[in-house]
Amino acid sequence: MNEVLIRGRVLTFLAEPQGIDDTASYRYIEDGAVFVRGGKIVEIGPYGDISKLAGADINIADHRPNLILPGLIDTHLHFPQTQAIASYGAQLLEWLNTYIFVEEQKFARAAHAAEVADRFMDELLSNGTTTAVAYCSVHPESVDAYFAAAEARGMRMIGGKVMMDRNAPDVLRDTPQQGYDETKRLIEKWHGRGRAHYAISPRFAITSSPEQMEMSRALVAEHPDCYVQTHLSENRDEIAFATSLYPEAKDYTDIYARYGLLNSRMLLGHCIHMSEREVSVLAETGAVGVFCPTSNLFLGSGLFNAARFDKLGARWSVATDVGAGTSFSMLETMDEAYKVLHLQGQRLTPFNSFYRMTRGNALALGLERQIGSLQAGADADIVVLDSSAKSAMEFRMRTATSLAEELFILQTMGDDRCIAEVYVAGKATKTKSKKSEAVARQPLQLA
Repeated sequence: MNEVLIRGRVLTFLAEPQGIDDTASYRYIEDGAVFVRGGKIVEIGPYGDISKLAGADINIADHRPNLILPGLIDTHLHFPQTQAIASYGAQLLEWLNTYIFVEEQKFARAAHAAEVADRFMDELLSNGTTTAVAYCSVHPESVDAYFAAAEARGMRMIGGKVMMDRNAPDVLRDTPQQGYDETKRLIEKWHGRGRAHYAISPRFAITSSPEQMEMSRALVAEHPDCYVQTHLSENRDEIAFATSLYPEAKDYTDIYARYGLLNSRMLLGHCIHMSEREVSVLAETGAVGVFCPTSNLFLGSGLFNAARFDKLGARWSVATDVGAGTSFSMLETMDEAYKVLHLQGQRLTPFNSFYRMTRGNALALGLERQIGSLQAGADADIVVLDSSAKSAMEFRMRTATSLAEELFILQTMGDDRCIAEVYVAGKATKTKSKKSEAVARQPLQLA
């Protein structure tokens, strides 16, 4: 059975930090080790103790002086938008029609879907993300490509086919019955296969008719162990359009509530422009609002109010939202999250940032026993972070005197270069980028 002892400075969270001095919320071991066997964590602790437990013949992966944390988790992004990042000059609805619906039409071709899925998974891993929740396109081929690429890498991934039967190009529309039938077949094929989890995915109220929302209700009732994902209150024009399509609803949130879609496995992307009533409904149902800072800034959508969620007891997670999101990096995402909250007079400590990327997002998914923490019995999804990977970071780190300071440097200045290694189910996956080779083969040509 495959065994390895991963040595370094170990950090894992036990609870949500209540302040920058809340040392009880995490466990930090200066010379620590994670003992992995058969893709699971056997035990963590001081290196001396764990090395005795593991035995003299154990393979040791020595990552000192780097930090060892649980693999990072991303709770909302769009795999078909991988090549649509950095599409200029539009807010949400115009951006969808100008760029995204054009890009997603390509995913009717299985070969294209497979190529992008491979690059998508590799981008996640190169940024230290070992689990993500993604939308596929309307095409079942895209879902097959997504889960096949994850399965080939041993990754625990969540995703599903978007359902949309109106207000989109004809070639991207399904019908209520087609959306139901294809989703049901895909659930039967992928949900619970290896480390795959299915997310029932009506894109949002604008692109799903009342008939399709009824079909979504049926799917959720028939498959209560599946996730559900959609979008909510990202943009003011979107809100006005959605509520005009459902005039009987009290507000945008009530649209989803009326179709029985709000539950503890529901992930609602964005949740920016919401009333206290709406946030309270999320608190009552256990649905999760997903904070996507780089996307919200890029599209000019608005600022997520985490303090309101916390005050009303509503759950929230963090995500990149590629391709409106501008980076696959959860480090860069939390850098922008810090700024978004800072603009509203709210504090996001470095401990809270790293909690959100790991255990916090795992709790949002109900997967805290499997991922998000370095604990006995958990999946051995692990990231190794180098806080001196960039020259400017190394120079700044010479003056750092605390773990909190180091984490904030990683969050503020870090990117994929800080990912020294990634383990998926105990297997090291980090590979050198072939970007330079690709550029050499294909000279850049600008119009």
